[in-house]
Parts: sequence; C-alpha cells; structure tokens
Amino acid sequence: MKNALKPFGLLGCALLSYIGVHAQATKAPAYPLITHNPYFSVWSFTDELNGSTTKHWTGKGQSLLGIAKVDGEYYRFMGNEPVSYKTILADADEKTYTAKYIEADPGKNWAETAFDDSKWKTGAAPFGNDPAYNKTMWKSRDIWVRRTFTYTKTDVNKLVLKLHHDDQAEVYLNGEKIDESEGANGDLQIIQLKNSIKDKLRDGENVLAMHCVNTGGGAWIDAGLAEEVKPAERAELNEAKQTSVVLNATQTIYNFKCGPVDLKVIFTSPLLMDNLDLMSRPVTYITYRAISNTSKAHSVQLYFGASTDLAVDKATQGITAKQYTSNGLSILKAGTTEQPILKKKGDDLRIDWGYAYVAVPTALKASQFITSQTGGLAAFFAGKFKTTTTAGKQLSLNTIIPMGNVGGKVVERYVEIGYNDIYSVQYFGKNLRPWWNKNGDQTIEGQLHKAAVDYQSIMARCAAFNKDMYSKAVLAGGKEYADLCILAYRQAIAAHALVRSPQGELLFLSKENFSNGSINTVDITYPSAPMFLLYKPELLKGMMNGIFYYSESGKFKKPFAAHDLGTYPLANGQTYGEDMPVEESGNMTILAAAIAKAEGNASYAKKHWKTLTIWKDYLIREGIDPGSQLCTDDFAGHLARNANLSLKAINGIASYAMLADMLGHKDVAAKNRKIAKDAVTKWMKLADDGDHYALAFGNKDTWSQKYNLVWDKLLGFNLFPQSVYDREIKYYLGKQNKFGLPLDSRKSYTKSDWIVWTATLANNQRDFKELIEPIYKYANETPTRVPMGDWHETTNGKQVGFQARSVVGGYFIKMLEQKWLGNK
Repeated sequence: MKNALKPFGLLGCALLSYIGVHAQATKAPAYPLITHNPYFSVWSFTDELNGSTTKHWTGKGQSLLGIAKVDGEYYRFMGNEPVSYKTILADADEKTYTAKYIEADPGKNWAETAFDDSKWKTGAAPFGNDPAYNKTMWKSRDIWVRRTFTYTKTDVNKLVLKLHHDDQAEVYLNGEKIDESEGANGDLQIIQLKNSIKDKLRDGENVLAMHCVNTGGGAWIDAGLAEEVKPAERAELNEAKQTSVVLNATQTIYNFKCGPVDLKVIFTSPLLMDNLDLMSRPVTYITYRAISNTSKAHSVQLYFGASTDLAVDKATQGITAKQYTSNGLSILKAGTTEQPILKKKGDDLRIDWGYAYVAVPTALKASQFITSQTGGLAAFFAGKFKTTTTAGKQLSLNTIIPMGNVGGKVVERYVEIGYNDIYSVQYFGKNLRPWWNKNGDQTIEGQLHKAAVDYQSIMARCAAFNKDMYSKAVLAGGKEYADLCILAYRQAIAAHALVRSPQGELLFLSKENFSNGSINTVDITYPSAPMFLLYKPELLKGMMNGIFYYSESGKFKKPFAAHDLGTYPLANGQTYGEDMPVEESGNMTILAAAIAKAEGNASYAKKHWKTLTIWKDYLIREGIDPGSQLCTDDFAGHLARNANLSLKAINGIASYAMLADMLGHKDVAAKNRKIAKDAVTKWMKLADDGDHYALAFGNKDTWSQKYNLVWDKLLGFNLFPQSVYDREIKYYLGKQNKFGLPLDSRKSYTKSDWIVWTATLANNQRDFKELIEPIYKYANETPTRVPMGDWHETTNGKQVGFQARSVVGGYFIKMLEQKWLGNK
C-alpha cells in the first residue's frame, strides 16, 4: 500500500500519450475544472486558464491559483489572484444596518443629503418580501431608502457598489445617480463605478440613497460601498504562455510554456457511470506533467492555492481551517464556522456547510500551509511556507510541490481537491448523506486515500472511456456533434446530487441551475434522459423514483405527475407555482417505456403500474388536444392546443401500450395503441399547415420544432408516417439562423437540446449535420462566457437564460438512436 502513494516520473508512456491523443474538443463557452454536483463545481470562464479567476458555475469567484517556479523565474499558469475589497459602507450580508425608508413617492430631491427624512420609517436591511431572509417587509411596488453614514476621507483605489436588487433599482451617492440596474440580479453583485464617483465621497456625513421597483414576484434591495484593493505589484511574475486546451468527456487538459519547461495541467473528474461509488466520490485530480524544452535540466517547483471560497456562500462568512496528515496524505481542510447544514434553498447559492479539502501524497514531500487570501502567493515568493492563520474570512489553502530537476523525461505530480458536504439534500424531512457515504461508515479521508491508491487505474479508465465515447459519437453524428457531446457530459452529471432514499432507492436529484432552483424537476429529467439511457438507466430511475414516491405515498394527490420535489436542496414537495399536467405525465410515461427499451424488460414500469395507468388516463382525457397549459418551454407562456405537447401525450399513450404488451397485458396494449393511432390521424388533420405542421391546432402560418415526435422513432411505435418527418425537416432547414433553428415562430430564441432531438428526426446524416452545425457554432462563438447555456438567441449567439443545466444530456439522443436503431 505504501508503494501506491510513492512519487513517480512516468505514469506510463502509453497512458500519457493516450490522454493527449484522445482529447478532442478545443473550445467551450466555459471550461469545466471540478465537476461533481451543483455545489462542488468550478470552471474557467476564459479560453486561457490564466486569463481570469476561476469561478463557481454561478459566476462567484472560487479561486484556484497555479504558479510554476522554473530556475528562479515565476510563471502564472492557473487563475488570477482574486480581487480583494475593503469595506467603506457595509451591506446587510456583512453587517446589519438600519436606514430610513418610505413606500410612497417622496417627491423631488429625495436623494440629496439635505433632504428631511425625519418622517420616514426606520427599518433594518435587507428590505424585501421574504420573511425568511428580509429584516424589513416591503410588499408594495416601490420603496425609497436613505442611508446616512460618516466617512473619513482617504485615497481610494477603485470605488465599487455592492448591490442586490429585485427588481429595477437606481442608486444615488450624495444626490448624484451612480447606478441604474434593470431586472433582478439574485444576489449582491459588484458594480464597477466611474472613477470620478469616488470624489463624491465627503469627509463627514454622506447619504447613499436607493429606489427600487418590484414589478412582480420577489422583492429585495440592499447596497453597500467598498474599495477594490490595488493588487500587489509583482514585476517578477510572468504569465505562462498557454499553447493549447483540449477537452474530453472526463478531463480538461491545458498545455503551457513556462520558459524552458513545458507544463501540462490535467483536470480529471472521473464521472464514470459504470461505477457509482467512483462517480459519487467528490474528488477531482489536478495532474501536472513537466518536461524540459531545452537540452538542459531545470529546477521546477509548483504552487497551488485554493481559496476557502469553495466552502462559503458569501465571502463574508467566517472560516476555520487546519492542516493534518492521514493515510499517507498531507491534507488541508476548511469550512465555515457556522456549518448551517441544509439551512438555505434557492438558485444562486453556493454551499456553506461541510468542508473543502486539498490533499497530496506525503511521499511527494510537498509543503502545505494556510494564509490570508493574498498571503499564499507572497509566501511562495518569500520561500516561507508557514501557516499564518487558521480562522478568518477568505483564507488560502496553499500547497508547494517540488518537481526536482526536470529534463528530457516527463515528471508527473498531482493534487486532489475534495469536498465533504456531510448531508447533500433533505428528502421529505430527512437529511440524506451523499451516496459515497450512504451508510454513514465512510470518511472523506478514506475517499481521498482510495483516490490516491487508485490514481493510475482511474486515469487509465477515464482515458479508455473518453476514447470510446468520442469514437461512438463521431460514428453517430460526426465530429462537430461529438464535440458537443464532450461539452455536455460532465455538465449533465454534475447538475445532480446522488443519494439513497429512506426507502432504499437510488435518487439522482437535479437542480434547475439558473432557471428557478427547483430540485428533481420532471421536465429537466426528460431532456437529459438520453445520456443516462445510453450509459446508466439506473440513474434515470433515480430521477424518477422520487416523483413516483410523491404520488404513491399520497403526498401529491393529483391525477397527474408533479412538476418537481421542491427547491434545491430541499426535496420536501413541489414549490413551482403551477402544474404542467400533460407535460410531466407524458414525460414520466415515455421515460418508463424508454427504460424498458434500454433494459429489455418492463419490471420498473410494473412496480409503478397503477400510477402510470392514472397518468395515461389523464393523457387520453386532456392531452391529445390539450387546453391552455404550460409545457417544459414555460418561458414562452401558456399555449392551448399545443401541437408538440399533443405529440408528447400521443407518445405517452403509445408508451403505456408498449409496456402493457411487455407485461403480457395484450388487450390493454391493443386498446391503448388504437387510441394512440387514432390520435395520430386527428393530429395530422388538426396540425396541417400546408408544407409543415403548425405550432398549435388551427393556428395557421405558425410552426414549431416537433421534438417530442422523436420517441415514435426511437421506441419503434411507427405511428406517424415518414412523410410527417420529412415534411418537418425540410421546412426546418429553411428556417435556420446563424446560431440555430428557432424554437418556434413566436421568437428567434432556441433551446439547443431540442434542436438535437429535432435533428434526430432526419432520415439522413446530411440533414442532421446541417441542423447541428449552427449549435456547434454557438458553442464555439457565443459571447456569453459561462458554463454552457441551453437557451440562446439564434441571431447573435447570446445566452437568453439558463446555464450549467443537466438538459444538455439530451445531446446524446443521436448516440442513443445509433445504439438502438443503427444509422439510417
């Protein structure tokens, strides 16, 4: 066992070349670095790893910093030093404050310092309409707020505004408007102010005034002022030259030139679905491979710094940290002092319970120490590797790795980044442990040790999977399609938490990232399903088990499937404000049939037959010609007689018939197949619009993507004639924009997952690739640099909404077709 953790020079030439040769995609909207679940998810938002501070998928900074010291010269290859701020006027997250406020128009000059606000009310911030979080309730349309504060004039580097608003807000400093922001921003955001505004700060009394308008839904206003601290000047710090970046299913691989040494940096999150214990292990490897690019050997030392922001929701939260050794590993550990386990729910949140870990084999003789956020790099330059603090805010976990003299042979080292969330989600009142510790008998130290012992075999398994997945994706849809699958793979898995229910069932619970924060949304499960049907149907069952339980336990009493199980991470019952009866019932029934197709038996459907029958009956009553209901594309609003939603109902009924046949219920199967077949005839008449089929029955001169039709093809129902497919595909090819096929005739935006489903309706590779090429162009050229969004504008490639969601698992539907039907 000791030998398993020893340092090594070559991992094996064949394995290392394997990693490089089979890394395929070279461009992404953002680059996955650490991808495990919605809370442990770190990305680079720039093409160069050293082009920006690394971030959580929400965009909040979670800094990973890498410096190479080569023959006494320093080269930064990973991240930027995180920006530090010095408080001038605290926001409510940092310190409770009171302010004057009024909800009736105060008239002119209300923002001026001399304005008389003595008749205004006094309240504690933040102001809003959520009693769980807001100190002063504001339930009207408008609120005006005035904060008087004393300031001692000093030199300010850059003045920034920290603002949380919902909805429209305007902010004034001493009577001068300094910012106007539309909509809602979800959290305190840093807003850069014009340099001249800092001169408006007065020595003595000042007034920060705010006006916020709530246009509907949530309401919130809170603000503060801070100085962006000037970073330390380090003339001796060079920027490493990034020569390439490539991605494959489980890895992101960077190559750098650090003067006379070439450095390869590999981020590996081993999300291999054939081993759930490994997939759920919350450990990512960062591998470093150095080799001389001259005829000489060079002294190399690496610095890795991880911000304790990995373990907080807000930078103002207090942290405790320590360094220790365990099982042949040197370990740094950090977490909040408060540890509010599962106390928050919502969308734009990060975890603030549990602990982040940085581990390295003790045999590598690395140095580990804890400092302030800026202290780690200073210590590396000074050569003083000592802990200077173990408590505070925004600390740095520092690791110095000696590479020795690097010559013409590769020298390889690695560190592990892990996270123990203790409890991952709450499920109908019970806190559930992560899958890797589902029995409560594992430790994170044990998981880090297993990761170290198995390092070489895991890297080999990842390399083999990467190669296999890519080659099959190319076969199914071509290189551009395969590259899209690479971008989707880790994102789709990491938008879930894997746990075991109190009933002993696997639960794979999604989070609606930057959508509404719902947990286990059925119409998120549905588009993501193809990837899991392809690789691990058990995980798809894990997305459905909770919804079945919700109905079968009597907790959800309606005759159709629920929309969700709550707001992440609390799965205690539906929180979305409106049902989607046809949508979700159709989704669940179709996916039950898809599981039966994947597994070759209907045992899963048999377990839930009574519930599926109730949902199928609802589809027959309400789905064939649906009323005004929301569907998965709820952002487009209600739509009666939705032709695509009708397709879902028809395929849902046909799915039930297929399952009945597999279970030996031949009469039931025949009866329901006839209902579905008769509905097809009706659908073709009602939706007919000449050279295509309409968006809604009777709504002429409209159109929409009929992506729900794909299950008629994949499940072999063959209810619709080929002419329906051909007519639609021909029409779509004439409606494409630069960055894709619009979702329908109402708007020019689209959903990229649905385009891939729609493209799979094509009966030839030429048409499929013609529909895929604009999505590939979007992924490579979008100006919105965030983890891949699935809702974008087809005219300019900009994100409309959503990011880092699991629905991109739907890109694998063409591979699923290849597996089930073969290329046509």
